Amino acid sequence: MNKFLKIIVVVFSSFFLSFAANSVEVKFGHVGKPGSLFSASVDHFAKLANERLGSKGKVSVFGSSQLGKDKQGMQKLKLGTVNMWLPSSVMASIHDEFGVFDMPFIIKDRKHMAKVEKNVLPGMFKNLEEKTGYKVIAVWENGFRHITNNTRPINTPNDLKGIKLRTPKSKWRVKMFQSYGANPTPMSFSEVFTALKTGTMDGQENPYAQIASAKFQEVQKYLSITGHVYTPAYVTVHKDHWSKLPSDVQDILEKAAQDTQKFVYAEAAKLEKSLLKVIKDAGVQVNEADKGAFIAASKGIYDQFGSEVPTGGALVDKVSALAN
Repeated sequence: MNKFLKIIVVVFSSFFLSFAANSVEVKFGHVGKPGSLFSASVDHFAKLANERLGSKGKVSVFGSSQLGKDKQGMQKLKLGTVNMWLPSSVMASIHDEFGVFDMPFIIKDRKHMAKVEKNVLPGMFKNLEEKTGYKVIAVWENGFRHITNNTRPINTPNDLKGIKLRTPKSKWRVKMFQSYGANPTPMSFSEVFTALKTGTMDGQENPYAQIASAKFQEVQKYLSITGHVYTPAYVTVHKDHWSKLPSDVQDILEKAAQDTQKFVYAEAAKLEKSLLKVIKDAGVQVNEADKGAFIAASKGIYDQFGSEVPTGGALVDKVSALAN
């Protein structure tokens, strides 16, 4: 190799080593499958963030529980082996206050949720960070949840009696369905399809985007439109490791996550219509549940949340007041 080529090699080697030393890889994990709202949301965020990061770093996405189930993902976030995670219902098992979103029918629509995000969530996020170290940098969506099963159409809470129903790992979701007479079992999302197919579980409850992307319509006979719970999704980091990122990278990621919310809500509204058709076209029998009957049967879970969680009653009152 002549002298000139050696100089070129040295210069380029120095450049790439410098780039590698200064470039940050941000691992973002979630449990959503391709076609889910989670998948679309994180992919949109990654595209936006990577355009803004340039040579400062790169967001790498790991969906479909590649980096673990929600509980494992949150633990990895704490350990620093994952940089970002997108929990939803599981957050109620990490900090009791988030169980407020498991109160049936407490969130009326996305306009109501926007008020809650502005007026209630900042205090909850502060408490979460002080108690657990987890920091939420943006609020996205999982969505309004509905019930599918292989036993019967669900019109009233009485129809749930004896049904083996998979729930996320949220104790308040379990308590809610127990109060309706169902036999709820917490289970990781990645295990649900097999549980439904084999009959280990009779049914489950999720937004349309999770139902359709996981192909639950292939192993379920009935979809009952209840909208019993609205679950936000939280773009979550851990303060101990987040603080180690360069401040300009933090700013870019946080702003990109917040800017993605508009896309998430638009995509969610679109999927609610298109995916209901996908589920119906698969042969699933669909019915509108009697929401009034479910609301009437839900007083007990509100009372329990208010008595067991120190701030529970106040949170319910604040969230409910914003619906007007």
